[in-house]
Amino acid sequence: MSVIVSDTCGWLLDSHSFINDNYGCCIARHGCMQQSAGYNFKREYFNIIRPYITSKPTADNEKTKTSTDNLKTPSGVDVQKRRGRKRKRNLNQGELDSQVYHDQVRLLVQEGTKSLVEVGQTLGYMTGAAFEGITKTPQDCHLADMCDMAKSLALDGGDDAVAPQSVWHDEALDLFSRMTENPLDQSCEVTLMGERYLIPSRSKFLLSDITRIQPLLNCGETFDLIVLDPPWENKSVKRSSRYNFLPSSQLKQLPVDLLSSPECLVVTWVTNRPRHLRFVKEELYPHWGVKLLAEWLWVKVTQAGEFVFPLDSPHKKPYEVLVLGRKSHNCDESVTTSTLSEHAVPLPDQRLLVSVPSTLHSHKPSLSAVLKPYISPNNQCLEMFARSLQSDWTSWGNEVLKFQHISYFTKETNTNDMHHQSA
Repeated sequence: MSVIVSDTCGWLLDSHSFINDNYGCCIARHGCMQQSAGYNFKREYFNIIRPYITSKPTADNEKTKTSTDNLKTPSGVDVQKRRGRKRKRNLNQGELDSQVYHDQVRLLVQEGTKSLVEVGQTLGYMTGAAFEGITKTPQDCHLADMCDMAKSLALDGGDDAVAPQSVWHDEALDLFSRMTENPLDQSCEVTLMGERYLIPSRSKFLLSDITRIQPLLNCGETFDLIVLDPPWENKSVKRSSRYNFLPSSQLKQLPVDLLSSPECLVVTWVTNRPRHLRFVKEELYPHWGVKLLAEWLWVKVTQAGEFVFPLDSPHKKPYEVLVLGRKSHNCDESVTTSTLSEHAVPLPDQRLLVSVPSTLHSHKPSLSAVLKPYISPNNQCLEMFARSLQSDWTSWGNEVLKFQHISYFTKETNTNDMHHQSA
């Protein structure tokens, strides 16, 4: 289950349950024997009980204030005292632009989130209950590094179409220069590059970076929905060197025009930096021939429904932006009579997606349930810069298997072995 509540403001989502829906019964092959087991994504990765930044409690235990006057960091340092040691400065243009944008969406975020959370609480969600378990980030499989090393490998077939290889039937797999799929109607547990991964049913993926995207183009498919989660460039990422980033100019090199079907819906995750938002709206979408239609907000809350950051915090906002547009084919008037135009619901502007975020870096909630009404029936969906897989989706990225590693899951049940040769 992904959508808990839906109203005119948006949706309240349960990302943890959505993930688990895919892995209630996974099959694994051990020699000539086949086993099945259920897996759950570890609940502690969504165990956000308190806001990341909270107000200093009053002596009489009044409710937490949202004012920035008494903010404390998670380590307990009084932010006001720490600020006192710094010289006051004027806001730069980016900060001023961010404040203008915040003023425009503030009421929607405040009132819409309150409405969705209150209904969710009547249904038994957002109760503030903690999960058992200690959050431990699994060991990195260095997928991005392996993609870099694999650039010396030749691409199969050149520009010719190459059928996807199967994680279930094929013995030797080339994950870096061929599309790979799980063709089964059931999720499966497989060994890839010496590690165990869970692969959702009817999913396809390509493990590569932007320089090796040709196999995706050769798969012979175009897509009715393309979701992008680019690794945006920013100062903190540059300083830490922990994550790869992609300059905005290189995003224009993505072959979205070749991958999109007529009237394809294109959705891009954007940081709260105004320059990134302007780039998508004013440069990237026009370059791809995508007409801007809407901006939605992903609002991040705790298990009790509180904003993870104070709504009016000058530094961190409790929301991220999604920019939605439709592939434009102005030269083809016949597109207006397409199957999509006959069946799809008009795309609304200013909607909220409210959910408890994952503690894992850049682990976004799935958009498949909320976007389904706005794309054509029997749709083909693609996620770019993906770090996980979804049933009935194609995924591409240099960490596309990251959150499929079995160490992110707990094994729930085992059923009897099936003593027969695998199909």
